[in-house]
Amino acid sequence: MNTAKPHIDKGKGEVIILLHGLFGALSNWKSVVDFFSKKYRVIIPKIPLTDVDVEDANLESLTKLVSKFITSNRLKNFTLIGNSLGGHIGLMYTIQNPNKVKQLVLTGSSGLYENSFGGSFPKRGDYGYINDRVNHTFYNPNILTKKYVDNIFDTLNDNAKCLNIITIARSAQRNNLSKKLYRIKCPTYLIWGLNDTITPPSVAHQFNKLISKSKLKFIDKCCHAPMMERPQEFNKILKTFLDE
Repeated sequence: MNTAKPHIDKGKGEVIILLHGLFGALSNWKSVVDFFSKKYRVIIPKIPLTDVDVEDANLESLTKLVSKFITSNRLKNFTLIGNSLGGHIGLMYTIQNPNKVKQLVLTGSSGLYENSFGGSFPKRGDYGYINDRVNHTFYNPNILTKKYVDNIFDTLNDNAKCLNIITIARSAQRNNLSKKLYRIKCPTYLIWGLNDTITPPSVAHQFNKLISKSKLKFIDKCCHAPMMERPQEFNKILKTFLDE
């Protein structure tokens, strides 16, 4: 996000900003963009997880980058939607900028607990290991393309990029927001995979308990990325929330 321009900006109307996760890609949100850009202006900034200097590979710096992006594009009164690490950044941004966020949507968000790859990658050169770990984040791994797994494998086998990923993952683990969530006053919607192994259903219930104006909906036979695994169900639930 060295420039003020979003990587995806489609549609017209009220603004929806989508934030991807640690291994996320803009394509993860394709079904959401296609569905909601008919009525909304849907914007996706590319969060430079592997491109920032390692000293900026942390949640605080990434949240500042997102904040700068939003300010540069003069966005306000928008819906902020985040998956996994993107949800964590969305939470931190909302806590810091309560007057700009109209409503917040979290799906498989970190911020309280996550069972991620961990602090290191001892088998990062082992394609089978990486493939198994990536598949572990999906209820039905058959939806994954080889290109998707290849991109993660290549990232983890680049020393600089891998160091950034590890550093950001550790930063996410340090940034537990349980004592700050009371500061979120906007309507917050939790759309969660009932079979999420990374941020289990108990995490969703905890978010629902700690955020005052929240609603929780589970999607069965779905893991950590509902908008990819169950796009029709995800969009239907999201539409109901937005229509409210």
